[in-house]
Amino acid sequence: MELVEGTATVDDVDAFVEELAAIGADRGCAVQAFDARYVAGADHLRQAVALADRARERGEAIARDRAVEVLLYAAGRRQIDRALEMGVGEGARPTVVLVDAGERGEDGADRERAAAEAVRGLATFEPGEALSESDPGRLREFFGITDRERAATDATLEALVCERVALLTVEK
Repeated sequence: MELVEGTATVDDVDAFVEELAAIGADRGCAVQAFDARYVAGADHLRQAVALADRARERGEAIARDRAVEVLLYAAGRRQIDRALEMGVGEGARPTVVLVDAGERGEDGADRERAAAEAVRGLATFEPGEALSESDPGRLREFFGITDRERAATDATLEALVCERVALLTVEK
């Protein structure tokens, strides 16, 4: 898995998503963009990929497309329209683009690097820091993490988000 961070300036969300899908299709990778304010950290996305792949291996996938399956797990939601809230939107936003070949080894890593470079080269994407733009209030609201829950544990916000991501499997 490779994460490409930066700012995406999107005029047409569908066109941007199609561009990312084409990059993924050309290089044999899942490519999914996230509004970085909804991403608790790299472990959040790493866990979403692992759980999405496990669901696909077991024939329990929610979505036909692997990148969409990863989005559903990252959002901890079964409904695509609700999960899309953590995707990219119109305007300039901090963005994290996940690139994953789904296989380990040199070939997978090479394809991931090539896809990541293609994302960095998009005219609508300016590489830079984005994961530091996560918004704790937005994360707590989106994932339903209450003040009471936070007070009851010393777990990090990212750990609590990862717990919500894992619960999607249980809620099936």
